[in-house]
Amino acid sequence: MNKESIKQQILDLAKDYANCLEEEKAKREKKYIPASGKNIGCEELINMFEASMDMWLTSGRFNDEFEKDFAQKLGVKYALTTNSGSSANLLAFSALTSHKLQDRALKKGDEVIAVAAGFPTTVNPIIQNGMIPVFVDCEVGTYNIDVNKIEEAISPKTRAIFLAHTLGNMYDMDKIMDLAQKYNLWVIEDSCDALGAKWNGKYAGTIGHIGTYSFYPAHHITMGEGGAVVTNDPILHRIIMSFRDWGRDCWCKPGCDDTCHNRFNLKLGNLPKGYDHKYTYSHIGYNLKITDWQAAIALAQLKKLDKFLAMRKENAETLLRELSDLEDYLILPKITENCTPSWFGFLISVKENAPFTKQDLVKYLEANGIGTRQLFAGNILRQPMIVENDINLRIGSSELLNAKELHEIHYASLPGTEFIMNHTFWVGVAQNNTPEDMKKTSKVIHDFIRSIV
Repeated sequence: MNKESIKQQILDLAKDYANCLEEEKAKREKKYIPASGKNIGCEELINMFEASMDMWLTSGRFNDEFEKDFAQKLGVKYALTTNSGSSANLLAFSALTSHKLQDRALKKGDEVIAVAAGFPTTVNPIIQNGMIPVFVDCEVGTYNIDVNKIEEAISPKTRAIFLAHTLGNMYDMDKIMDLAQKYNLWVIEDSCDALGAKWNGKYAGTIGHIGTYSFYPAHHITMGEGGAVVTNDPILHRIIMSFRDWGRDCWCKPGCDDTCHNRFNLKLGNLPKGYDHKYTYSHIGYNLKITDWQAAIALAQLKKLDKFLAMRKENAETLLRELSDLEDYLILPKITENCTPSWFGFLISVKENAPFTKQDLVKYLEANGIGTRQLFAGNILRQPMIVENDINLRIGSSELLNAKELHEIHYASLPGTEFIMNHTFWVGVAQNNTPEDMKKTSKVIHDFIRSIV
């Protein structure tokens, strides 16, 4: 047998093995409806075997193809993979500190509009880069930033807006971009939970200056651990790549040399003229690349994205319909006008006058096989990561505060965020669940409420 026939035999066996796994899975009784999860099959496994047989190890042909296809899918010029959505956020924000942006570069002490009801790694890069997060309250229902409160929080030091689209429901991009233009602000769209969502036909992450995505198994598509950063700006693209790839100035791919045809002709920094461009570093960077195994999985997953989005939509619409009679007790998700959501999860809030608490309902759901999750940090200003560190911040139009000075009066100035922390949770609508699972979720919620009222 020659090499190619052996390879084909291995891939055929991998397909048979994946089909066996699917058959076993189909026979197992589903005892728990998870809040999130992946849906992978033989296509992903075959791609992983192909990547393994290449023995390339780092980013290679699968990564090149995924970056190209991902950018094409979203309608952007540039996409760069990275090892997580959190790293994508770090790269996106760090890129805006680059000296290559001249007077538009963010500097220590600059202010950035943020929200406290979300995931920590949307806020962390602001703090890690020595800047001041300015927290604006969120709306109950959409669970996104209250765009009508942003302008009053902007000061002469405000330089950027860095927000996540909450669980696939986009915030008002028209108002955000109007404010960005009016005050000359950068906009980073954290779309880690919103891949596939659209605002007036444009994908989440493609409207601001930079967009970020996560491919952790809980997300719309997965590569295990992984993420991506997208932009239409060639300068930002080059800067993001530099921060991702050790901070180097060279943009040659692994295994390639002298792409710029000036490898030994440049004079940069205080280095001697002609110092090897492959070993010239323009930023204080990282190594946040992925492997070709990860890209191989994601390439197969990307082909299934539209199918997964349709499954999530059907699951969410089933829950909206099945729970509509409980609005005396529950607040169901409100889709932002002009948004086509990509349903990462299904948010539910227990009304303040309900005869039960969020904790009561969540405990009952978990005890009856329904997975639940909080809206991440709740109010991040109450988290140990904030209150135990010497962090400067602002809340709305307030004066500068130190995190160690925070007390109840400050938390009370974010009433929507406080409500979300105390009253809101979410259940799963991902592609590893079915409409029948949603009906079971609804039945358990109805059973609980009937037992109380």
